Amino acid sequence: MKTKYMVAALLSAAAVGALLNGPLPFVGLAGAQSSRGPSAGAPAKNADTYQQLNLFGEVFERVRSDYVEPTDDKDLVENALNGMLSALDPHSGYLNEKSFRDMQVQTRGEFGGLGIEVTQENGLVKVVSPIDDTPAARAGLQPNDLIVAIDGEQVVGLSLQEAVEKMRGPVNSSIKLSIRRGTREPFDVTLQRAIITVQSVRSRIEGEDIGYVRITSFSEQTNAGLTKAIEKLQADSKGKMRGVILDLRNNPGGLLDQAVAVSDSFLEKGEIVSTRTRRADDAQRFNARPGDLAKGLPLIVLINSGSASASEIVAGALQDHRRGIIMGTKSFGKGSVQTIIPLPGHGAMRLTTARYYTPSGRSIQALGIEPDIQVEQLRLEAVSEGGRQREADLRGALRNPNAPAAPAGPSTPVTPTNGSNGENAAAVAAEVQDYQLTRAIDVLRGITLYNSKPTP
Repeated sequence: MKTKYMVAALLSAAAVGALLNGPLPFVGLAGAQSSRGPSAGAPAKNADTYQQLNLFGEVFERVRSDYVEPTDDKDLVENALNGMLSALDPHSGYLNEKSFRDMQVQTRGEFGGLGIEVTQENGLVKVVSPIDDTPAARAGLQPNDLIVAIDGEQVVGLSLQEAVEKMRGPVNSSIKLSIRRGTREPFDVTLQRAIITVQSVRSRIEGEDIGYVRITSFSEQTNAGLTKAIEKLQADSKGKMRGVILDLRNNPGGLLDQAVAVSDSFLEKGEIVSTRTRRADDAQRFNARPGDLAKGLPLIVLINSGSASASEIVAGALQDHRRGIIMGTKSFGKGSVQTIIPLPGHGAMRLTTARYYTPSGRSIQALGIEPDIQVEQLRLEAVSEGGRQREADLRGALRNPNAPAAPAGPSTPVTPTNGSNGENAAAVAAEVQDYQLTRAIDVLRGITLYNSKPTP
């Protein structure tokens, strides 16, 4: 897909494409910005700017000469750059050479670490979502968990990038995170770092006729993986698939071009998303091309508070075009685009350069996508019926003529006990682990049943 700087070509040493940032460490990539000439009134503005730069130089020299311990000039400059950028918004920042290389590896779908997407809130590191089948997910970390300490060192006072660097390390090495969850007292979790290989698309058949597709992130191979998944689901169901559930829960985002491509896979026409910068002539629109991968089958999209950025582009496009029903809980609410501008020899800067808008023209920044059907994630528990009697237990109850004949010999009426009811309910609860998915399957079956009724 050839586009201007906002859309991804694949990462290479010479050129970078655009990607839409989920909360760190997934960030947006783009080529260099177009150059602009000086505006009217620039001389006076420049004079004031030079005075501010002189102030920076004075502070820099004073730190170098008078700080209680020797300082490293490179560290001072990098920290100053990161402070300037991170003060703009939570998603802008400076990437040194190592961080830039790490980010390039991550967007290819394989990286070392814990497998956790994070952002910063009130000086603490906030979990946006753990990636499936990673140390973070296996340790039970949850969206909205707050990391208050890393290996005993308090997070307050660290930049987000510094905290992320501390969480990275050699494969198989251990790290202890102190977690604050809701109103609970902080507790410690020990994780073992691993190579995180992200398989961004997983799929399976639910009940022989419902296709389930989960996208965990939007990396370079996501749309190709989605195409293969749908084809396999059609084959596994022997062409009898009645609908598709697209699960974007806890998906923190990724590449913009992949979000556009996934949306396009289910749309025949119309706008998918638009991006608007501070300059009106830099606005872009991305439109769908003919061809629906699901061939018009009913579609349900699952989202939650961990669905961010590129996930919200897909959910917003399908919702606005009424191509799918959005179920779950309100999404994260990240409606901005980040551009990675390489700085030769010095890493890169990550800068928020645009907002994106759904096809209807709405910005979801700080608002999120509201689901069409609100479904909280619940846990089923066995409920005792207290030994209630049924009709068959009543003395002298009429016999059902279709019931099998009673066995010969004496028998004792059986009254349901708390244990038997509890065991049955427990069996059902054990079978139904994902309440939101279960409700999505129910709705999808209801739609297909309604659509299959003959018209009068």
